[in-house]
Amino acid sequence: QVQLVESGGGWVQAGGSLRLSCAASGRTFSSYAMGWFRQAPGKEREFVAAISGSGSARYYADSVKGRFTISRDNAKNTVYLQMNSLKPEDTAVYYCAASALPLTTPAYDYWGQGTQVTVSS
Repeated sequence: QVQLVESGGGWVQAGGSLRLSCAASGRTFSSYAMGWFRQAPGKEREFVAAISGSGSARYYADSVKGRFTISRDNAKNTVYLQMNSLKPEDTAVYYCAASALPLTTPAYDYWGQGTQVTVSS
């Protein structure tokens, strides 16, 4: 069982930056692939970024590639999402999720409660 708690959301002007954090419980954090997802009002939840357990592999949605960076610190049981050059269309609730399966075939069974990111124009 993994419990996830996101933090770091807030309000920012377009072009600004935010860093989201996701703290995980448990002693086997490094065995989980981790992902960030987001859901805007009236839209379905969408994939943002993912990272393998070791941190050696990372995937990004095309919409955030070059602006967002996912990273993890396994000693701190934490995964991060650095978001730069934010746009109003990045406004959403951001969720982190954990998968016991590898990054190539993930199954995100554990989810955090989400953190709101609002980008004003």
